Amino acid sequence: MRDARRRRPASEPPEAGAAAVDREPDPEEVARAIALRLLTAAPRSRAQLAEAMARRDVPVTVADRVLDRFTEVGLVDDAAYAGSLVRTRHAERGLSRTALANELRRKGIDPVTAATALEEVGDEDEETAARALVVRKLAATRGLDRQTRIRRTYGTLGRKGYPPGLVARLVRDALADEGADPDGDEDRFGTDV
Repeated sequence: MRDARRRRPASEPPEAGAAAVDREPDPEEVARAIALRLLTAAPRSRAQLAEAMARRDVPVTVADRVLDRFTEVGLVDDAAYAGSLVRTRHAERGLSRTALANELRRKGIDPVTAATALEEVGDEDEETAARALVVRKLAATRGLDRQTRIRRTYGTLGRKGYPPGLVARLVRDALADEGADPDGDEDRFGTDV
């Protein structure tokens, strides 16, 4: 049995709908679609959105125009984004101001906006978060030898951006609270812990 569908001879022009499908997409539409898709998933900085648009070859002038409009209507707000990132990363992950500043820089937040957002985390907040991390890490390593516990605690807090002097003091205090000998050997950083 023959195929009931009729094939178009090569001499016949393509259907009108095919030309509409083959047209080049409007760069502004592409830029808006990229921004809306990313912003639907999670808040983003202006720089992150611009980078995503550049990867899709959206011209810079078009990207700037779309991002200006999104900023104007409040869909893109680097100050609010930076403040939210600082609050959540500090509260949930215990990151220090140093680590938060690095993350804001990677996300394309300008230094002035980043500094304003980082003001939300004071010295006491940072020390409280570090103390909680020390207690949690020492509890998780309770069955290990003293040097291993100290080394792992230093590593964990170091990756979160806390300075060794603060960590040493907090580890010494936590070990004393546990009843361990806080004046044991020197740790690998050369500080009495």
